[in-house]
Amino acid sequence: MATVELTGAENVEWDLSDLYGSIDDPRLEADVAEAEAAAGAFHERYYRRVAELDAAALAEAISERERIESVFTRAITFAHLAFATDTADPARGALVARLTEKGAALDTQLVFFGLELAALPDDEMEALLADPALERWEHWLRTVRRFRPYLLSEPEEKILTEKSVSGVSAWSRLYEELLAALEVTLDGETLGFEEAMAKLYSPDRELRRRAAEAVTDALAPGLRTRSYIFNTTVLDKSIDDRLRGYETWLTARNLANDTTDEAVQALIDATVARYDVPQRYYRLKARLLGLDRLAFYDRMAPIGDDPTTVSWDDARELVVAAYADFSPTAGDIVERFFDERWIDAPVRENKRTGAFCATTVPGVHPYVLMNYTADRRSVLTLAHELGHGLHGVLAGPLGLFNAQCPLTTAETASVFGEALTFKRLLAREDDPLRRLNLLAGRIEDAIATVFRQIAMNRFEDAVHTTRRTQGELSVQRLEELWLETQRALFGDSVDIAGYGTWWSYVPHFLSTPGYVYAYAYGFLFALSIFRRYEREGEALVEPYLDLLRAGGSRPPEELARMVGLDLTDPAIWDEGIDALAAELDEAEALADELSL
Repeated sequence: MATVELTGAENVEWDLSDLYGSIDDPRLEADVAEAEAAAGAFHERYYRRVAELDAAALAEAISERERIESVFTRAITFAHLAFATDTADPARGALVARLTEKGAALDTQLVFFGLELAALPDDEMEALLADPALERWEHWLRTVRRFRPYLLSEPEEKILTEKSVSGVSAWSRLYEELLAALEVTLDGETLGFEEAMAKLYSPDRELRRRAAEAVTDALAPGLRTRSYIFNTTVLDKSIDDRLRGYETWLTARNLANDTTDEAVQALIDATVARYDVPQRYYRLKARLLGLDRLAFYDRMAPIGDDPTTVSWDDARELVVAAYADFSPTAGDIVERFFDERWIDAPVRENKRTGAFCATTVPGVHPYVLMNYTADRRSVLTLAHELGHGLHGVLAGPLGLFNAQCPLTTAETASVFGEALTFKRLLAREDDPLRRLNLLAGRIEDAIATVFRQIAMNRFEDAVHTTRRTQGELSVQRLEELWLETQRALFGDSVDIAGYGTWWSYVPHFLSTPGYVYAYAYGFLFALSIFRRYEREGEALVEPYLDLLRAGGSRPPEELARMVGLDLTDPAIWDEGIDALAAELDEAEALADELSL
């Protein structure tokens, strides 16, 4: 492995001791044993008795159910975090596998509770919910009961739960390990996948081209394997959906996201109808780069020669200040992630690719994983993940069940934090060309978050529906479906020759089918909040923080009303896209001013 360019983040490693001291910590085994014993006792006490509980007794049962899950979640979260920083360590992989199996066994013990709750007649549940004893759990109970039409019998649910360990979760882990092990040979050096992808932000077009070709070459050897894994997980989902009677391949995800098929389709339709926005931008970018047409590897190129890098210390100062200017409370929380070692930042061999924020359990803060490469995108990714962290800290006091957000609102704080940081980045740049470069980057990020994610949703839709009607999809057919949906996005503004296998480095397609549209949903929702903040200033700060503090304890529509928005109106998506088009107007005007 080649030496990674120094960024100042080389020694920024998280301290997981707030969870456990090591993978051999006896407290971990004690917690797992305690969760197992408590699950057994819970089953003995409540099995086939849920319908007999009054409101107070039901509240007590839910609290105990949450406590059991919190104890086990602490252990398995630690296992996944330890594994994420070294996916080649057999001991860490074995711990994840063992706890995943134990988790399935626990779920099997406890699955009856949700089934019996869902089976209660509506009038009986409404009578229970009228009691103040259940006020805290009202939304959680309604969420559980949303799945009522699609639940199977208890024996069937147990079988599906136990088989999941050797099914999708196992395939997803293998896929992540294959991705983490990818190495890219570029100009005689062996680079990690993330470092190679960062070269696509280089001002040197030849370097971008060579990097893209090298990434394509690196994706080729395992493509048949990854395609087979993808086919297998798609088939598994189709079986689940058929057995449960879901109307579409996306219905289960929509229910989990506290939304409806119709609302999500409105978002998709609104976005696809405005593919002219990214196409218009990419034509502008070709003009700014002096090209007749962009190649797919030109999309993230800087406008002009801007070799600026941002050290880890500078990134920290920038991001903390952006949050602190918005709210001292937010700034203090974000700074704790740095001070108290809640971040793992460097690019490292066998480390999981990408970035994420893992919200843990009540009483323990979230953790952020980065692969920091010192470019502007890395700074904004840091701001994004710390937005998730802020959200997790603020909602944490609600407890495990109420703090958890559906994916549709889980992106709110992250996208908002990115917007705050971008505004600060732009404000400190005086050079007009570099300002245009930053503005272009902002538009590109918006395109990636909204339009690209919806295009990926269209790819997923094509894969899932085609797999169900035509059987296993070949490597070539997957490439065809990918390129068809990408051509719809780019039109004739981008040459995508050579891009056909790049679907295969996106782990969300396997681990969380249907996930990607939530980025567009969350981005446009957060952008609407941010625009309102720019208009109203300080008056929106506390309502916004209250929204974050509410976590997942209220439906998205109620959360939106806290900041004066109406998520039931499909026009909210058009408004957000219009805002992106207005930023494009500004970029075009600035380009004209600079005679570019």
